[in-house]
Amino acid sequence: MPIWVDGDACPKVVKEILFRAAHQRHIPLTLVANQYIAVPASPFIKSLQVSSGFDVADNHIVDSLQPNDLVITADIPLAADALAKGAAVINPRGQEYTRENIGARLNMRDFMETMRASGTVMKDGPPPFSQQDRQTFANALDRWIARSSVKEHKI
Repeated sequence: MPIWVDGDACPKVVKEILFRAAHQRHIPLTLVANQYIAVPASPFIKSLQVSSGFDVADNHIVDSLQPNDLVITADIPLAADALAKGAAVINPRGQEYTRENIGARLNMRDFMETMRASGTVMKDGPPPFSQQDRQTFANALDRWIARSSVKEHKI
């Protein structure tokens, strides 16, 4: 089952984890971005550059998804669209988005966007990516691979 990566904002360390997993486990991996992203030579890994524009990469990912594919993104609206198509979603810090938690995440995102626009809340962005974030992501990816392997063998 393929892995799709919202490549524009994906941390390098997460890409490296994905490259290793895709190559070792023979999992198709596609990074989709508005800019060129270099990827290692592997028949399982490719980079797809789409035209620039609002949500062009996100829309390409959603249009390409099949149920049980995996999407790696921190973009909550993209995560919601992917979940609606039956995909699994993990953000680069290893948090799994589900049908049960995506509504609350969308609401919080919208609320914080409103607060920032009003000048009530100023935020410099997320904290720096840590070793714990890397481990949490790797563990979440391993869980998805294990679940996917079980589903594949049941078919």
